[in-house]
Amino acid sequence: MKAESAKNIDEYIADFPDDVREKLEQLRATIHAAAPEATEAIKYGIPTFVLNGNLVHFGGYKGHIGFYPAPVGIEAFIKETAQYREGKGTLQFAIDKPLPLDLVTRIVKYRVEKNLAKGKKAGK
Repeated sequence: MKAESAKNIDEYIADFPDDVREKLEQLRATIHAAAPEATEAIKYGIPTFVLNGNLVHFGGYKGHIGFYPAPVGIEAFIKETAQYREGKGTLQFAIDKPLPLDLVTRIVKYRVEKNLAKGKKAGK
C-alpha cells in the first residue's frame, strides 16, 4: 500500500477503501478529542499522536484497524481490552464492527496522564 510511505495522516488515510477510511477517520477524531494538545506524525509507517513522547499509534489493515496504546495502555483496561488484544501493545478492531470509541477515549486519556507525568519535553 502507498499508505506506508505517507508523509502525514491525511495521505495515509486517503489510500484506503471507503469503509476502512471511515473507521480510521473516526479513530483519529476520537483520539483528537481525548488528547487535543497532541500532535500528529507518521512514525513506524503509521499514524502516531505525540505528547511528551509517543502517545498512541493506529493503522489500517485488510481485516482490522490496529490500535497501539503501548502495553501500559492495555494493562490499565485489561478486562475491557481482552476481546481485542493481539499482542503486548496491540489491539485489533474488526472492520465490520463498530469501533469501541468510548474505550479508545478512556485509554487515550490514561496515556495522556502517564505521558505528562513523565516530564519529557513536548514533541519528543
